[in-house]
Amino acid sequence: MQLRFQTGLTSEEYVSRQGWREATLERCPAHPGGGCGLARHTSYSRVSPPGTRIARWYCRKAHQTFSLLPDCLAARLPGALGEVEAVVLAVEQAPSLESAADVLRPDIELPGAVRWTRRRVRAVHRTLNVLRGLRPEPFASCPATLSAYRVRLGVESVLATLREVAGTFLHELPAPVGFRARRHTGDETRLALQHEVGPDPPSSAR
Repeated sequence: MQLRFQTGLTSEEYVSRQGWREATLERCPAHPGGGCGLARHTSYSRVSPPGTRIARWYCRKAHQTFSLLPDCLAARLPGALGEVEAVVLAVEQAPSLESAADVLRPDIELPGAVRWTRRRVRAVHRTLNVLRGLRPEPFASCPATLSAYRVRLGVESVLATLREVAGTFLHELPAPVGFRARRHTGDETRLALQHEVGPDPPSSAR
């Protein structure tokens, strides 16, 4: 199970300061009263940003691990939330998704770039739509675009702010902001067998 690690660190600071060592889990989410043998487990690595590790704990009684994802990182997508946000904003301001993808991912061919870009745009717009239902005030009348949410919230970093605003709803929100497990339909299962996202962009492009 993924949990929020509330921190003001950027992804670069998180790596340079080895922020996963600062993460703490005071009580087991499955057994708040204790007595379950909750213990710190081996951290695991993420591909991007390079050097990133995620702190986690293991509950012996529940046979379950709990990982703490810092606010700066996207859930179920590589990289930082800010990088995902930049992609979606670029698409919202571009003449078409294809034209934006061509600029965002010049390192791969256009079909792969479109898939890579579309995955991020759909994930973010899905999150914004779900949040409007979970938090009717102040989002019910807000169009499900990052541009509109920026105006409504009055912030530059919308996704990081939403992780804080969503609070107790994070396990009902989809990635990259929330931690809800992905639900597969028949079509999604079929598509999951296909190559979808393409390689990560080269580090020089980030």
